[in-house]
Amino acid sequence: MFYEILAISAYPLVVHKRNKEAIGAGRKYLVYALVAGQLLLLSIIWIQTICGDGTFQSGGFLAGKASTPTLLAIFVLMVAGVAVKAGIMPLHGWLPAAMVAPTPVSALLHAVAVVNAGVFGIIRIVGYVFGPRLLEEIGAATVLAWVASFTIIAASLIALGQDNLKKRLAYSTVSQLSYMVLGACLLAPSGFAGGIFYMVAHSFMKITLFFCAGAIYATHKISNISEMKGIGQKMPYTMAAFTLGALGITGLPFLIGFIGKWNIALGAVQGGQGIFIAVLIGSALLSVGYFMPVVYMAFFQKSGDVTTPALPGREARPIILVPLALTAALSLILGIFPNFGVGFYNLAAMAANSIFSGILPGGG
Repeated sequence: MFYEILAISAYPLVVHKRNKEAIGAGRKYLVYALVAGQLLLLSIIWIQTICGDGTFQSGGFLAGKASTPTLLAIFVLMVAGVAVKAGIMPLHGWLPAAMVAPTPVSALLHAVAVVNAGVFGIIRIVGYVFGPRLLEEIGAATVLAWVASFTIIAASLIALGQDNLKKRLAYSTVSQLSYMVLGACLLAPSGFAGGIFYMVAHSFMKITLFFCAGAIYATHKISNISEMKGIGQKMPYTMAAFTLGALGITGLPFLIGFIGKWNIALGAVQGGQGIFIAVLIGSALLSVGYFMPVVYMAFFQKSGDVTTPALPGREARPIILVPLALTAALSLILGIFPNFGVGFYNLAAMAANSIFSGILPGGG
């Protein structure tokens, strides 16, 4: 019920501008979200019929409850039900379309509520409905890991060709969400913990990036990357925050993104699936390719040439600047002290340990 409430309540935010493009994007979002919700409901009813109970259990509760074909069918239905919100290709189409919404809404859709609900659903399915042992037996997690790997690389390649900053961030989101899916599907304690922690990491980093995109548009009415030459000289604090968020996405050490990605890579080693490390490295290089040119153009090129008019020298207003500075600072602080505040890393490690009965070191 609450999963569907989340889907429906986001619709007015997508159609906020109420023009033809916004209404079309809203309809597309509803079709994706509501159809997926029915598939999820069908799988829940099927499980209830088989087990008579749907209580989550660490390590899963479906082992021995049905034949392999039945379990595979349930797995496909459940994953399809949540993969839409998790942005897994080819079910990602609503995410780029939703970029028509205002930037704070984009941050909500792409960094916090909606997409994380999808990833959270996959983590629940893998760790608390089927469980690692059962998924290893039926081979379903490996297939989903390869689908996630394809999404990571394909979405990154598409992001390279986007001139609109929010669209580039949208395809970056599609790519980065599948890191979390891959971490869960490696069926290894470190990978599972890394996937959970990366939910937090990606939230802080991507909120920062979307807030920066909104600050640039609100201050200078610029939305295309090709028009941002010299913007870093006019908006140094905004672009410094953008740079922190972008470097975090690439996996630079001492930023929050590195911790999640490092643990996912360790999970690939633990699970004897080193091929996925190549996927992580390739994605990191691609993220450098689609983010660093923006940083270079902002700080090291001058505005005012034939194609780019000179920009007035003003930074975003404090009411816009403070939130993005705060999320950027947290991306740095949590990269150095991952248990700062509520102890995100330890919480992720505890969840993984409860599923695998393994031992993970605590955070710093």
